Amino acid sequence: MTADNQRQARDAIRIGQAAELLGVSVETLRRWETDGRLTTHRSGGGQRLVPITEVSRLLAERRHASSPRPIVAQSARNRFEGIVTRVERDSVAAVVEVMCGPHRLVSLMTAEAVVELGLEVGREAVCVVKATNVIVEIPGR
Repeated sequence: MTADNQRQARDAIRIGQAAELLGVSVETLRRWETDGRLTTHRSGGGQRLVPITEVSRLLAERRHASSPRPIVAQSARNRFEGIVTRVERDSVAAVVEVMCGPHRLVSLMTAEAVVELGLEVGREAVCVVKATNVIVEIPGR
């Protein structure tokens, strides 16, 4: 087995595994391959392998194509409308600061969420706070 074939096998999964991850049948993946929607390759033993990058691409397409259902009710009561004043993002995580009147709210989230929400300084945002613990302190005189 050549080095390129070894790399392909290492970075791919069997078609049955890919079908399970995508929530479709093996036959659907074979049809997608025929239609050019999916790229596969064969292992040295002839098994059909799907590159992990292809599975990730298809999952991302599905996520972006589905329209989110509107929220009609929720349990959180603490909703603060404001303006994004800071976004610090690396490849994995992000810190987003929102000024809501006199209150500064800071959220830690994934970098992917910042991109999906289109968060940038100056953008309007609503912060929803659902606290499981609230600590009350009495200040000194």
